[in-house]
Amino acid sequence: MVGALALVVVAVLTTVLSVNWIWSKADAVTPVDLPAAKGSPLETISPSVKPTPTPPPTGKVVGSKILASNNDSMPLMGSAWGDYGENTGLYGGAATWLTVHEKYDGKKASWGNYVAFGGLNKKIPYTNTPAGLREATIQAASNAIVRLYDDKVKLLGKATHRPITVQGHRGHELTVKVEVKQPMLKETFSTVMVAVIDRGDGTADVAIADIAGSTPQWLPVWRTKVSQIQFAN
Repeated sequence: MVGALALVVVAVLTTVLSVNWIWSKADAVTPVDLPAAKGSPLETISPSVKPTPTPPPTGKVVGSKILASNNDSMPLMGSAWGDYGENTGLYGGAATWLTVHEKYDGKKASWGNYVAFGGLNKKIPYTNTPAGLREATIQAASNAIVRLYDDKVKLLGKATHRPITVQGHRGHELTVKVEVKQPMLKETFSTVMVAVIDRGDGTADVAIADIAGSTPQWLPVWRTKVSQIQFAN
């Protein structure tokens, strides 16, 4: 599984780096009067104004929960966790952060735990079957690992898989350890956990955790919070 997941990581990296923007364009249709023909000739403005790309939807942290753009929600891990930028490739997602090692390099670098929640990336194929959930979870985990670390990160041991059920919705969970090598940082690995849960409408939610090896107490907390995900539909 490590070799297979590593291959998927490289493949997903190529996919992740290409962004599919949807352009919107509005043409003026109201007629206007031309100015009188005197003075200097009219100047032609070129090039014409380019359309503005439509930004992808985003989630947000509201009170004690992470709210995805589809209005599904996942409870926060705890009051000490703060709002953080979502950077694992979720669709309409949001993220939280807990600092574990503040300024571990003696300057400004910090290391901590990361939890995100949102929709499954639109570029990941998805079908609501055990095999489809498993494959989507592998792809989502690969996305997360590449974005949080890089495509050369070393996986420690094999990824573990298990089917899950969240509020009556079928899902799949993947857990894998990644090697951590940062000068002056007292961590040797982190645990990445990813759960993909079917929403019942042909789409899926994703919960992601990246937990420092020195704080394993947060792993069961994450599983509990995943079990408490609420679906708007």
